[in-house]
Amino acid sequence: MNHSVFTLQDLARLVQGELLGQADLNLIGLASLDQAQNTHLGFVNGDKYLSQAKASQAGALIVTQALLEQLPKEGNYIVVANPYLAFAILTHVFERKHTKRGIESTAQIDPSAIISDTAYIGHYVVIGEHCVIGDNTIIQSHAKIDDFVEIGKNCFIDSHVTITGESHLGDRVRVHANSVIGSEGFGFAPYQGKWHRIAQLGSVRIGDDVRIGSNTSIDRGALDHTILENGVIIDNLVQVAHNVKIGAGTAIAAKTAVAGSVTIGKNCIIGGGSAISGHLNIADNVTLTGMSMVTNNISEAGKYSSGIGLFENQKWKRTVVRLRQLADVPLTQVVKKLDHMQTQIESLESTLKLRK
Repeated sequence: MNHSVFTLQDLARLVQGELLGQADLNLIGLASLDQAQNTHLGFVNGDKYLSQAKASQAGALIVTQALLEQLPKEGNYIVVANPYLAFAILTHVFERKHTKRGIESTAQIDPSAIISDTAYIGHYVVIGEHCVIGDNTIIQSHAKIDDFVEIGKNCFIDSHVTITGESHLGDRVRVHANSVIGSEGFGFAPYQGKWHRIAQLGSVRIGDDVRIGSNTSIDRGALDHTILENGVIIDNLVQVAHNVKIGAGTAIAAKTAVAGSVTIGKNCIIGGGSAISGHLNIADNVTLTGMSMVTNNISEAGKYSSGIGLFENQKWKRTVVRLRQLADVPLTQVVKKLDHMQTQIESLESTLKLRK
């Protein structure tokens, strides 16, 4: 395998860090503290990793000033305010780039489609009528780009992706393998014991710098569009139903299901395995911990959870029994008991203060 080689000085300049040590040290990549060799660059992301850092064979380390003061003085370092961010930036330096351009002979492209000269269209890709593919966009093999789809600049569309429903993607969008964008939303009208299909007449609008994981489905709207604003990141195996709107900078982890017509605010974090019922609004800066079930609007920023965390099995069974017993007790009695307990706690605190 061919390695790109950079000097420590080059890498420090890229992250605007302070270099300490051998400026011309050649480094071939990033590595974890445990696995790094003397040609690797590692990073220390907090005090809890100091012991690993001291034992590491890495040629150089990315650290903060506070961490540097606890490490051997004779080492090679890049000093930054945020080592994890510096690490993220440098991963792009060592990432293997796709440099091929042009259209493979097996691709099928409608004559009305507009394809940038700097784009790459892989084997067996199908591109429909009046599509637009922007500069430096890469579409890997077996992808299907349906009629009237528009894809911006510097995008990456992985193998076996389907983009349909006249969807529009902004710039620097990454869609990973087997995902479907613009599929028909799950809309049916019940009547006389039958489900009557509702044609989905909207589309999908995806902003810039959006990342969509593998095996994810984003349905087009019934009338209005399904919208993902700039900077949204979505993990693998996520379902986004029709007419959903996801605000800028929101992150959604794997196996989350977002039902139709939900609005999620900006800079939210949705933990893995969560479920959000339809027609709800979630405010900006909300965090849902993993496996949360949302059945009501969330109007204030904050961290929310639902369900019961992991117990040893017998404790879990006892907890379930107690919850059932609690459900049989009138709410007024529960409140009275809690108030009584609070009074007792306050009385004990007062007594302890007097004894001091």
